[in-house]
Amino acid sequence: MNNVAFLKYVQAARVHYWEQVGIYEHFLETLVGPMLASTECQFKKPLFYPGSIEINTRMEYIKNSSFSLTHILLNQDGETAAEATDVMVMYDFKKNEKAPFPDLFRQKVSELESREF
Repeated sequence: MNNVAFLKYVQAARVHYWEQVGIYEHFLETLVGPMLASTECQFKKPLFYPGSIEINTRMEYIKNSSFSLTHILLNQDGETAAEATDVMVMYDFKKNEKAPFPDLFRQKVSELESREF
């Protein structure tokens, strides 16, 4: 698979994580939500079509307005095909400025990951 496909998988995992903690729904209601600041991917092994892929995503950190997710992409043999990191900033799209990371989502992330943030 082309390297762009890896980043599409990472994007899908990122959005799925947002949905799990309610950030995406919050964005639809308030226009305050995450904006991707950077993404990085280290390619370890190729992925092949057809095949299967598993992505393990976890929160790396939460700061005042920014947060980071790490993703491990596993091929159909369970081997690490890539490691990716996203840095996002909570953003108020009405005011065009950064926004604080809401405590409600900090709590939801802590519950999802069974650790404190």
